[in-house]
Amino acid sequence: MPNHVIRIHNASFYAYHGAASDEQTLGGKFEVDVELRGDFTTAMTSDDLKQAIDYERVYARVNTIITEKKHFLLESLARTLTSDLLASFPLADSVLVRVRKPHPPVKGVVDFVEIELFDERH
Repeated sequence: MPNHVIRIHNASFYAYHGAASDEQTLGGKFEVDVELRGDFTTAMTSDDLKQAIDYERVYARVNTIITEKKHFLLESLARTLTSDLLASFPLADSVLVRVRKPHPPVKGVVDFVEIELFDERH
């Protein structure tokens, strides 16, 4: 079976996730990568968006999820993203999500923290 990939890299959002109260009230920047895998042969041969995974719709789902509900943990946010994307895009056999928080509130210099979560349709 073909294993085709659609990727969205470094989508940026302003949202209110984190364990600290300042993160929940002041918010911050979050970055997301999404990778959807499946058999996209029909879309390739038909050249028809209705037969494909519309990456604009993928971005819109990610945006809604990131901005509609606060999460204390990036792990919880990543899980919500993978579950929703698998449910929303039946052509995808699997989803890989990376959620990054640039310059996290730690006692040290860190570019970002990142959670990576993979899930597949069973």
